[in-house]
Amino acid sequence: MKSIERDVALAQLSTMGVGGSAQFFCKAERESDLRRALDWAGSRGHDVFILGGGSNVVFADDGFSGLAVQLCLREVEFEEADDHVIVTAGAGVDWDTLVAQCVERDLGGLECLSGIPGSVGATPVQNVGAYGAEVSDTIAKVRVLDRSQKRGAELYPDHCRFAYRDSLFKSHEPGRYVVLSVSYKLPKNGSPDVKHPELQKRLEEAGIEKPTLAQVREIVLAARAEKSMVIREGDENARSCGSFFVNPIVSRETADSIRASWTGEGSMPCYEQPDGRQKLAAGWLIEQSDMPRGTRAGNVGLSSKHALSIVCHNGATSAEIIELARRVRAAVDARFGLELEPEPQFVGFADRWPLDGDDDDD
Repeated sequence: MKSIERDVALAQLSTMGVGGSAQFFCKAERESDLRRALDWAGSRGHDVFILGGGSNVVFADDGFSGLAVQLCLREVEFEEADDHVIVTAGAGVDWDTLVAQCVERDLGGLECLSGIPGSVGATPVQNVGAYGAEVSDTIAKVRVLDRSQKRGAELYPDHCRFAYRDSLFKSHEPGRYVVLSVSYKLPKNGSPDVKHPELQKRLEEAGIEKPTLAQVREIVLAARAEKSMVIREGDENARSCGSFFVNPIVSRETADSIRASWTGEGSMPCYEQPDGRQKLAAGWLIEQSDMPRGTRAGNVGLSSKHALSIVCHNGATSAEIIELARRVRAAVDARFGLELEPEPQFVGFADRWPLDGDDDDD
């Protein structure tokens, strides 16, 4: 375990670039490092926050009172079978780097998830997804450290309780498990299954009838770049955590009611789910609630390219992020009667969901 540091700025460790300092901080390059860090914090009564790539977290302006541990487990293994490969990656592996490696090896299943910032360890927690694909479609098992039992364990998909942008790790037993590695089952010589209308349209416009995995990856990266949903230096919309709100999934009756009440131009984006419910586009709901792209509130605002993303400018604070997020939620609730749920994790706040409360920081 690297030595434990004091008063480490958290802003530099997150893609939003805001927040105070961690009281204590260390990096864990091996599982044994993590165990020692947890023991150190436990013996002193300190709270612990496990940090990955910092792409889906909002740190409080007052920082985090406890030990922040950054996971740097970066081993990758490819285990060959007859028709598939089990790819096991440490929690600290950069997600898009892993996707690129798999596409280069002609392993299918992850190509539509290209360009998502963050690390492997976050993928099962959030059940990350994009363009009609979810990471749970490919996960074979998740290796974890069970903090309550103080032992390692292997959890299979049925135990992980995967749902839309949710899992056992996020909502059901938050804080109990630390993801150490994730194993993905990917078919050899994979042919992409492009389900999302936007990608289908882009491929058609490019004259690509039978796309390769690499072509789908490039199309996805281009689409995300146009919306500033990849991290690029110099992009004024780059300081964000991607989608700030989860696309709401509602009953068919609720979707029909909202559609019937809509009197604006164009049609309401709506995607039927396997269980018959309807997924609505949170970005569209936000824009139709008088919160257009580029809305500015002090040093934060909505992305000029995608209303679903809250972006930070110079001098931004987490208090400003929370205030704007509350405004967005209130506007959508007033217009459509829907309460948007936030996607990022909030660290250092008095409440786990500070958008619901009045006080922001500890």
